[in-house]
Amino acid sequence: MSIIPSFFGDQRSNIFDPFSLNVWDPFKDFPTQISGETSAFVNTRIDWKETPEAHVLKADLPGLNKEEVKVEVEDDRVVRISGERKIEKEDKNDTWHRVERSSGKFVRSFRLPENVKMDQIKAAMENGVLTVTVPKVEVKKPDVKAIEISG
Repeated sequence: MSIIPSFFGDQRSNIFDPFSLNVWDPFKDFPTQISGETSAFVNTRIDWKETPEAHVLKADLPGLNKEEVKVEVEDDRVVRISGERKIEKEDKNDTWHRVERSSGKFVRSFRLPENVKMDQIKAAMENGVLTVTVPKVEVKKPDVKAIEISG
C-alpha cells in the first residue's frame, strides 16, 4: 500500500522506500535525437585538462587503431575527433549469443580558448587511448620598472 498516491497515472509508490521500482521517469517519452549511424560512440569518454604548458584531450577508443581515427583542426580553434568502428563480418555458420560491442561512427568537437598554438597540435594513440596535446601560448610577464620618487 502506498503512503502517498502518485499524480502521474495509476502508479503508486512509496517515497520512503529507496529501493522502490516505481520511479517516475521524466524523460520516459522524450524523443532521442541519436541516429543509428552515430550512436556507437555517443558515450565516447573524453577528458580535457589544462596544464601550465598545454591543453590535453584524452579519448578512450578501445579496439580502434590510429588509421580508424581522425583528428582535425577547424578555423576558430576547434579540434574535431572522429572515427569509425566497422561491423564485424558475420559468418553464416556462426551462432551469436550476445552482441554488446557497438559499431559505427562518432564525432566530438571542442572549441579551445585563445591561448593555444593551433599550428603545433600533436596526437598519439597508445593502448586504445588517443591523446591530443595543444600547446599554450607563453604568457609574457609585464616588465616592472621601479620609479624613483624625488623630493
